[in-house]
Amino acid sequence: MKKGKVLLNEGEKTNVSYFVSKGLLRAYTLDLNGKEHIIQFAPEDWWIGDRNSVYFNEPAVFNIDVLEDAEVVVITKAFMEQALDICPDFGKYNIYLLHNSIRHMQNRINKLLAATAEERYLDFIKLYPDLTLRIPQMMIASYLGVTPESLSRVRKALAQKHFRPNS
Repeated sequence: MKKGKVLLNEGEKTNVSYFVSKGLLRAYTLDLNGKEHIIQFAPEDWWIGDRNSVYFNEPAVFNIDVLEDAEVVVITKAFMEQALDICPDFGKYNIYLLHNSIRHMQNRINKLLAATAEERYLDFIKLYPDLTLRIPQMMIASYLGVTPESLSRVRKALAQKHFRPNS
């Protein structure tokens, strides 16, 4: 898939999720003023989709697009159901992945509500170690819930402490 391709628009219905084998995708929403709020990045070996639509047949709440040329595996809801029927171990693994995803979402919500911008940035680097080199600072700021200017201040303060994100 080519960079810039839109895989899902908010309000559409879908029955597919994506597994990224190469490249980078993101899920985001737009507020009433048109400002982007990035919910998730999906680099290599990550899943991305809108569960609201796939599993509950409701309109998508997220937009999903391709940030870097990507190779993805498109997984339908029907395939997942078949795989669960055929292979019980797949079901156990899927439950583990769901719990892990929930764990990360709970941590993210907690960080957005209670952590400093610096703590959120450091957590971002832990979760997505190479993305600081692959995406614009404004997208990282959107994910962190801060302005690009605030993120610049955080990065400057960390640099003064001789912090290197990718070392």
